[in-house]
Amino acid sequence: MRADPASPPRPRPRPSRFRRLLRWVLILGLALAVLGAVAAGILYTAVASKLPDVETLRDIEMQEPMYVYARDGKLIALFGETRRYPVKIDDVPERLKQAFLATEDARFYEHGGIDYRGVARALWLLLTTDDRRVPGGSTITQQVARQFFLSSEYSFTRKFAEMLLARKMEQNLTKDEIFELYLNKSFFGNRAYGVAAAAEFYYGKQLAELDLDEMASLAAIPKFPSSGNPISNPERARERRDVYVLARMQELGFITPAESAAARAVEMHASPHERPIEAYAPYVAEMVRLEMVARYGGDVLTRGYHVTTTIDPTMQAAAELAVRNGLTTYDHRHGWVKPAETFELAADEDAATAARRLRGIAPQGGLLPAIVLRSGNGTADVVLADGSTVTLDAASSRWTGRNPGALLTRGDLTRVRRIETPAKVAADADADTPVAPPTVTWQLDQLPRGQATLVSLEPDNGAVRALIGGFSFAGSNFNRATQSRRQPGSSFKPFIFAAAFEKGFNPASIVPDAPVLFRMRRGQDWRPQNSDGRFMGPMRLREALVQSRNLVAVRLLDTIGVDYARRYISHFGFDESQLPPNLSIALGTPSLTPLDVTRGYAVFANGGFKVNPWFIDEVRDREGTLVFKENPARACRGCGNDGRPGQPAAPSHVIDGFDLGPASAQRTVTEAPEPAEPAPEPEPRADGQAPAMAERAIDERVAYQMVSMMRDVVRRGTGTAARVLEREDVGGKTGSTNDHRDAWFSGFGGNLVTSVWVGRDDNRSLGYREYGGRAALPIWIDFMRVALNGVPEAPNDPPEGMVRVAVTASGRLMPVGAEGGGIVEYVKAEDLERMASEVDLQIDDVPTEEAFDIF
Repeated sequence: MRADPASPPRPRPRPSRFRRLLRWVLILGLALAVLGAVAAGILYTAVASKLPDVETLRDIEMQEPMYVYARDGKLIALFGETRRYPVKIDDVPERLKQAFLATEDARFYEHGGIDYRGVARALWLLLTTDDRRVPGGSTITQQVARQFFLSSEYSFTRKFAEMLLARKMEQNLTKDEIFELYLNKSFFGNRAYGVAAAAEFYYGKQLAELDLDEMASLAAIPKFPSSGNPISNPERARERRDVYVLARMQELGFITPAESAAARAVEMHASPHERPIEAYAPYVAEMVRLEMVARYGGDVLTRGYHVTTTIDPTMQAAAELAVRNGLTTYDHRHGWVKPAETFELAADEDAATAARRLRGIAPQGGLLPAIVLRSGNGTADVVLADGSTVTLDAASSRWTGRNPGALLTRGDLTRVRRIETPAKVAADADADTPVAPPTVTWQLDQLPRGQATLVSLEPDNGAVRALIGGFSFAGSNFNRATQSRRQPGSSFKPFIFAAAFEKGFNPASIVPDAPVLFRMRRGQDWRPQNSDGRFMGPMRLREALVQSRNLVAVRLLDTIGVDYARRYISHFGFDESQLPPNLSIALGTPSLTPLDVTRGYAVFANGGFKVNPWFIDEVRDREGTLVFKENPARACRGCGNDGRPGQPAAPSHVIDGFDLGPASAQRTVTEAPEPAEPAPEPEPRADGQAPAMAERAIDERVAYQMVSMMRDVVRRGTGTAARVLEREDVGGKTGSTNDHRDAWFSGFGGNLVTSVWVGRDDNRSLGYREYGGRAALPIWIDFMRVALNGVPEAPNDPPEGMVRVAVTASGRLMPVGAEGGGIVEYVKAEDLERMASEVDLQIDDVPTEEAFDIF
């Protein structure tokens, strides 16, 4: 049947509402997907273009402290804000690795750097909560990326960059390389960075020595390094160790249930462990720090340098003890001083409360700070910084002549010294005689009013073997050995005498010890005097130095000329501008550091060569590669003035206008010394560098004469106390200044030259009769007794170009073959003619009024 053509067409069925909605959803989804892809592409381009090159992690330099060692490898100091000792992944115990994997990323060796489930959970929490800090499921790889390249900001952009970096790291680095970076970079609280530093600080152990409970405790720290470490919060740390680490290790099969239970049963026992200092030399350590910063820049303390110094730990310890005991003895001679500070203690204040007042007050030189809790009935109770109490009886203050009850009042801040008597061992090991245990006693003491320095170096090369800059570095880091300029007094006279010997004088030359008047430029009169106020008349220069006669030194300087003397003395290493241009330098008025004076005395001891003090032997980087090796200029005993081994003193060798060698042939009066053996060739250095030869400063014959005279200072002069060392090679010179403000002894023996200075920082007097021989020499003796133990005595053989002569007590040459022998001296060959025709110097007319002391 045909349809009616006139009938209207049927309408199409309209899509349902659901289908229309679905279509729009699909269109919108597609649009969003396109927009998302575009946005992701833009974000990726923007972020990826700014990502660092992860290959740099292969050569990353972790911040590591600078290590300073003594010459034998003992640790002197660690410098740096962070504790970090990088380790190789192969040196990390397997159980310790498992502890960190169980805690941080169990699938670390399986995934590609990203835990997608963890990331999704973090994104959901960021969208659905107000908390911006949510667990992000970061893998170890992501944590390394964040630690090295990103900030700690919580944002989608940072998280996206972290993920991209993690992927790049996984493509460029091995899993072990990434894990090693993590273990060395992570922060463990208390300035400890890296697992090795954490093990040492919290447990005092190397990684291989850790127990399972300690490994678990360390693995729990990085999440909460400051508030959850086992020292700041042991309870929280224990909970994390047991619940989050040990339980997880057991769950993953790393440890057995029995091992887990045994580790959980161990009490928390972490405590601070600073890396032990094996050689105490804080002033030297600070010198090294300043020198390293000057050489390599401000970041030198974070680059893991290993610096080996020239310091001998045995000598350094002897120097520390000698200075400490010497200053204590000096201070005790001048009596007790009332404590300068007193705390107002509450009536019911107990020891623990009082002890807290001592926080920030450091021990100094073995003297511990203490607060008096009770005083009376001849005793006193004091509390120490650790809260313990000590009762001081009359024996503790015997040196004061009074009992503690009379010296102290409640609240006084005082000092005490702990004295431990070693245990007595039975003479017969098999006997039943009991062995007395060590005993501890306490002495009431005080910080000394004086200060002291000690510098000891090897004269042949200038290597510093011991250096003390003051009584206590904790009390003052001012290094008086290198920074304090003080007048050396009579210890400067050897330099004046040496200058005169270069001009033709000799130890037998006669100079009057008599009053003299000098008219100064401003019209004032200067009348120098001797320390004892007496005059001994004409005397040989040897005796003048032995007895330290000021007027002889002044007359001698006046004869040779101040300008000449200053130029000559500058050859010892002194800055000529620091030497006053007047006759007062004969009395030791230049302001010099103890280190400068020690270097000057080294010229005498090494045969006439100027050496430069040095204290850094070598520097190595964190990998052990040698960065620097000192090549010090060395003296060459027996070398000629041109420095070549085996050559005698060259004729008419002139330096700065000074003749440093013989100008005429020998003229034997009695006998000449046997020819000296040629000096051996310097040994080649291990690093292949040619040995550096020191510059000659003075004629070796003058050096010989001065050493001979300064040995006499010890034998029968102002330094006779040093005879207790029972060594023939010991010599030196005492020094004191006006009103006993400075006390010195500088001298030599064996292979060392050492200077000791004692004085007060405020330049006040040390006290009545505190001469160099009383205040400084005992310190020098105590040090040298230890430092020279087992060291052969140094010879002092006359060099070529000298003649052995006999003189009378008045300094006249004795005819050859004359009876009586006379006094034996060695003089320079060219000085003989002068000696043969020498006439006595005339004593200037002087007023009869009393001279005054100006030095």
